[in-house]
Amino acid sequence: MRFDDVPWRQIDLNLLVAFAYLYRCRSVSVAAEQACVSQSAMSHSLARLRRLLDDVLFERKGHIMEPTDYANQVAPVIEQLLDMVSDNLLHTPQFVPGEYQGVCRIGLTDYAELNFAPLIYDRIRAEAPHAQVSFVNVNRSNYIALSEQEKLDLVIGSITEPGEAFERQVLYTERHVCLADPGVFAAEIPLSLTTFAQIEHALVSPDGRLTTQVDQLLASTGLTRRVTVASRNFLTIQRLLIGRRLVAIVPLKMAQLACDEAGLTYFAPPLPVPDFDIAMLWLSKRSTDDKNSWLRTLVQGAISEPVQMAEC
Repeated sequence: MRFDDVPWRQIDLNLLVAFAYLYRCRSVSVAAEQACVSQSAMSHSLARLRRLLDDVLFERKGHIMEPTDYANQVAPVIEQLLDMVSDNLLHTPQFVPGEYQGVCRIGLTDYAELNFAPLIYDRIRAEAPHAQVSFVNVNRSNYIALSEQEKLDLVIGSITEPGEAFERQVLYTERHVCLADPGVFAAEIPLSLTTFAQIEHALVSPDGRLTTQVDQLLASTGLTRRVTVASRNFLTIQRLLIGRRLVAIVPLKMAQLACDEAGLTYFAPPLPVPDFDIAMLWLSKRSTDDKNSWLRTLVQGAISEPVQMAEC
């Protein structure tokens, strides 16, 4: 279609904005709230979009407005158009941390939130005293969707294979240790491999599973262990270890917190448990954004310090 053949008077840029909110939120009411318009105005925009694009675009399934195949097809094009208008046409003021009054939105896994939320908050507030901070709990299964839905600036955690739309930077390598109550185990620490396998285990399990790579490592030596309790919440496991003949394998930084807060102790496991990387992820399209660049530098400086192995 030629430029002169397009019915431009029927086309409103706000309709593309409405489409973007509807596609992100999957709800007319939520899209209206985020776009700061009434629900009836958003419904009217959807009706106009349907006429303009000659497609229903979103179909109600339960409480969710699911996009049609055509909506999924045009969504990347509309996002690109809006990004071009925002980045290349509209004037963007220079980002100055000391003057910034917006929100820094950071996705954190349970591990990252427990260990780094206070540190990141303090660093942001020190450099951007007028900013607000929103921490959003994420995991390997939902961080891609939440990055768009919550407009996350960064995601931090143990995510080894990021989505194609993301950049990734390793902050540091974490190691595993055994955590236990020293009053219960007394002179048994450090544990022999046989004793380690015979003791009941507590497990921090983000996905609810009751087995980990530790079970595979034990199986290679002809041994098995019994996991008697698991929780997605580390603080729950920390409390369960107190006064009980239980041992848990946890990341070192978590163990250090448990030593300080609960009087537990940690020590090297009697078998080699592989280390893992803690990484920072962000959407590639935000790589050149001044605010995002500032946050990446701030986070890297705050938490990429070497991990020391010192028993408590």
